Amino acid sequence: MPVTIALQQIPEEFRESIAGHWQDFCRQAQAENIVVPSNTETLQALFKVWVCSDFFLQKSLREPAVCSELIDSGDLLRQYQSAELADLLHSAMTGISDEVVLMQVLRQFRDREMMRIAWRDLMVWADVKETLRDLSDLADACIREALGYLYRHLCKSEGVPRNAEGREQHLLILGMGKLGAGELNFSSDIDLIFAFQDGGRIRGRGKISCDVFFTTLGRQLIRVLNDTTVDGFVYRVDMRLRPYGSSGPLVMSFDALEEYYQYQGREWERYAMIKARPITGDFIEQDQLTALLHPFIYRRYLDFNVLEAVRDLKSQIERKVYSKGMEDNIKLGPGGIREIEFIVQSFQLLRGGQDQELQQRNLLKVLQRMEERGLLPDMGEQIYTLAQAYLFLRRTENHIQEFEDAQTHDLPVGELDRLRLAWSMGYAGWDLFVADLDQIRAFVTACFVAVIASSEGKTEEGSVTTSLSDVWGNQLNEAAALAVLINAGFDDADEVFRVLIQLREGMARRVMGNQGREQLDRLMPLLLTELVNSEHDGDTLMRLIHLLEAIVGRSVYLTLLIENPQALTQLIRLCSASPWIASQLVLHPLLLDELLDPCALYAPQRYQALLEELEQRFVGIDDTDLEWQMEALRQFRQGAVLRVAAADIAGAIPLMVVSDYLTEIADVILHKVLELALMQQSVSSKKVYADDFAIIAYGKMGGIELGYGSDLDLVFLHDQTKGERRDAWFARLGQRIIHLLNTLTPSGVLYEVDMRLRPSGESGLLVSGLQSFSEYQEQEAWTWEHQALVRARVIAGSERIATGFSKVRNRILARRRGKKDLQQDIAVMRRRMLQEFGCKRAGKFDIKRDSGGITDIEFMVQYGVLLWSHNHPELLQYTDNINLLEQLALAGKLAKKDAVFLGDVYRSYRSRVHQLTLMEESSVVDEDEFSDLRQGVIRIWDKIFN
Repeated sequence: MPVTIALQQIPEEFRESIAGHWQDFCRQAQAENIVVPSNTETLQALFKVWVCSDFFLQKSLREPAVCSELIDSGDLLRQYQSAELADLLHSAMTGISDEVVLMQVLRQFRDREMMRIAWRDLMVWADVKETLRDLSDLADACIREALGYLYRHLCKSEGVPRNAEGREQHLLILGMGKLGAGELNFSSDIDLIFAFQDGGRIRGRGKISCDVFFTTLGRQLIRVLNDTTVDGFVYRVDMRLRPYGSSGPLVMSFDALEEYYQYQGREWERYAMIKARPITGDFIEQDQLTALLHPFIYRRYLDFNVLEAVRDLKSQIERKVYSKGMEDNIKLGPGGIREIEFIVQSFQLLRGGQDQELQQRNLLKVLQRMEERGLLPDMGEQIYTLAQAYLFLRRTENHIQEFEDAQTHDLPVGELDRLRLAWSMGYAGWDLFVADLDQIRAFVTACFVAVIASSEGKTEEGSVTTSLSDVWGNQLNEAAALAVLINAGFDDADEVFRVLIQLREGMARRVMGNQGREQLDRLMPLLLTELVNSEHDGDTLMRLIHLLEAIVGRSVYLTLLIENPQALTQLIRLCSASPWIASQLVLHPLLLDELLDPCALYAPQRYQALLEELEQRFVGIDDTDLEWQMEALRQFRQGAVLRVAAADIAGAIPLMVVSDYLTEIADVILHKVLELALMQQSVSSKKVYADDFAIIAYGKMGGIELGYGSDLDLVFLHDQTKGERRDAWFARLGQRIIHLLNTLTPSGVLYEVDMRLRPSGESGLLVSGLQSFSEYQEQEAWTWEHQALVRARVIAGSERIATGFSKVRNRILARRRGKKDLQQDIAVMRRRMLQEFGCKRAGKFDIKRDSGGITDIEFMVQYGVLLWSHNHPELLQYTDNINLLEQLALAGKLAKKDAVFLGDVYRSYRSRVHQLTLMEESSVVDEDEFSDLRQGVIRIWDKIFN
């Protein structure tokens, strides 16, 4: 009865054959005194697995004891723990006497576990991730145990291989492809690369070289795993991914590998190496090999050349697919597994050098990181759908291979085979299954095209782009070229033609690779077409030319602009609006990455988001890698400031918010700089006084009014009450902070730092004690130093020092002062500044320094705080001029109309200075531009001081 019930649960087309196989199984089991299963649920599962897997069926009929043991053991019902397969095989290897027994044990163990994995997969008792993990763990265990046995026996006969330091060496085996990623499919080859640490000879009987030793060991391992015996094989071993392929040496030293990948490694090998994982060797050897390969795989810059390489690889695969009629191959065919792999691996190679969270071997984990990072903003939730498509295709792949343990990815063509594949996947029939499969494959292809397919597109014969391509390519005489440029809308066609000739001839004389020339030839018509379609002035092309001259040696940046039309559009828009931005891009081409997402480009982040972004940039950077830490800080600042400038130009944020953004960027950076400096200091001196140090900002930074080119006015304070012996420690800490901020690196200077506002100026100590600072402010500081204190605030460091500084600042600012003396001090200082820094050019007005300008407003605000804060402590709450003007009005010390007027003028002045900075112009304008506003400021100044 249980058998009859179980048979009714499988498709009618298979019932007769499965009933016959059951009888054969029972006869064989009876002959071997094996009790057959009689439980209905067990029989239902067994018959389903038999229908879906000839591999399992034939193993059951030949060795019913193995099938029965699997069922009785309970292993089919549970998920293996981590390393359990390795432990099981290690136990099975106990007492092996020779290589023949080794090969037998490996094959029998492999078959038993493959039967278990197939059962759990087909019954959906294991999800796809568990199936792939178990298949990979099984391969790892077989490789390690076989190698361990062979290594020990070869050492007995030839001696132990050791490196130059005398430490024992091992054969390092890199698992490649899906094995390396822990995603092995059911009947996969295993792609391996063999390596060893050092050369030299072995002090054994034959005194053979390490190279010969490990080559012999590698050949033995391949034979043990790959050769077919009466028990079958363990794994088909493929060594063609090694350097030089089949013609290369079987085993290479680390030095030889490094040289090969540095000078001869090809793009497809970078793809292969993404998933490379050391399976054998000790941890030191594994780490050394991984570090050696890392620079080859991941570039520290955005590598858009990978997209073209992917297209080339995809084209080669497509030619193979269509020439051999492989359209129904779910791995290589349209919408197959390989297209998903290409999408993911392209992003890894493109951005992995900068985002170490993408340096994962497992595809699903990388997809998750891509979603978290928003790397495919146009795809939205499609990344999740892409992950589900991948799992569906991988499960289908395993079910196809579980038919006969055959390495195939082709959909079946026979009616019965199609039925059992559909049924194994949970569908009642083939049509239902293939309808979902086709939908999934179409979705995958759409994603692939969106991410990988060329953004350049096709141009129709006679189109503007085609004509401009002829102009750039020197295919037309001058008259025809000028006609094309005029027709395209260039008003200054003669100048454009001259500039293009100059660029083309200049590039021809430069040392450029073929790829760089081809990329430039592709980019220029697109750039010229985009110029035609955009609003630009006559200088925009020259700014773009300067940028091209800076990046043409790095074809990756040319590819970025070719591959991303929106980036090219934003580039022209920003370069047209701001020569300062154009200059920043010339100096720091990495900023081109910011153009890829216009939504993010014109929406700069606030403090918390900035903090999170900066912390993310430091993920994976070694604590001792000062060079890369400094580069990460600079790249973060440049990107963040560019986003502010872009939003400013677009009018997306008002003036006051521009300064807020720029100040918050500096705030975040100073917090990180102090953290890094303390870390370096503690490593060198083993002492940490983090709770006794603080950074104080003055000037524009303190007043939350930073501009694009502002430097940082800083003062460092420490707690000096715990002994003078720590002064030198804090002095070194201050030096480290300055070094991190203003050292020139390939990415430029982080911030210029001005420390002249510290007590006693340039002659004073770099780091002052809080008590000494207080005494200096009380007894020695000039009025102008107290003025500067108005805009001082704590940026980073000890809360206790911050509290102490605030008390000193409030006490000094709230001191009672004589009105006339204060007026005289400030007026004298102002006259001196005008004499030294005021604009002497007739008909011109320096917005910052001249009478009626920014400095006058700042001095009036500082005068008010110093004169009246002893009776109005609310004046001590703020460090920015706008809020202080409002407080002075509320306190009745400044007429409300004057406060409002000065606030409006101050905003107008600063807005114009921002604009001039973005245009790379000084703060000097025609005196007529702000004539009325200027006179109004002078009127209020005279009312206060005269």
